Amino acid sequence: MKAYDIFLTFFVVIDPIGLVPLFGALTAGASYEYRQRMAVKGVLIAALVLLFFAVSGFAVLRVLGIGLAAFRIAGGILLFLLAIDMVFARHSGLRSTTRRETEEARGRNDISVFPLAIPLLAGPGALTSLLLMLSAAHGRFIAIGLLLGILALVLAITLAVLLSAARILALMGETGANVVTRLLGVLLTALAVQYVLTGIRVGLLHCA
Repeated sequence: MKAYDIFLTFFVVIDPIGLVPLFGALTAGASYEYRQRMAVKGVLIAALVLLFFAVSGFAVLRVLGIGLAAFRIAGGILLFLLAIDMVFARHSGLRSTTRRETEEARGRNDISVFPLAIPLLAGPGALTSLLLMLSAAHGRFIAIGLLLGILALVLAITLAVLLSAARILALMGETGANVVTRLLGVLLTALAVQYVLTGIRVGLLHCA
């Protein structure tokens, strides 16, 4: 994949703009210092989770006997469901917390691990996309380094967005953030279909 495609994929899946209303709701009434601490800690934890999954993900697939073609198809289906949530601004738990999870999180003093790092930042969509793109790198160190570097860039942008969440929310409003999320969801739909088609093609080639 090209650098632009990698950046767009991670940006769409993590969806920093779409996180603004959620982060604002979870930190409502809190001080700027608290919001800053939660944003930094949450992004760092998410980065560690994604890095761990990048290192150990393929080993887990091998242990379970799951081929890359099957994982591409399953990952494409998961991302398609995620894209539907984004387009219709639904909260199914794939890309956001459920209502009960949000209520539980509001009672916590520390939201950095749950729900910010997991599942809002390092959720199923981000983990699946990371592994799919790592498989496309075919073990090339330069390609893997580029992939991880772009992921770090997207996380840095996400951190900047979260630190400015109050101002962004005041400027765009929740409706504006949902509009951006819907547009990104349309792009993710096409990407998800491409993953499924690639998985089917690779699977048929292996069976031939």
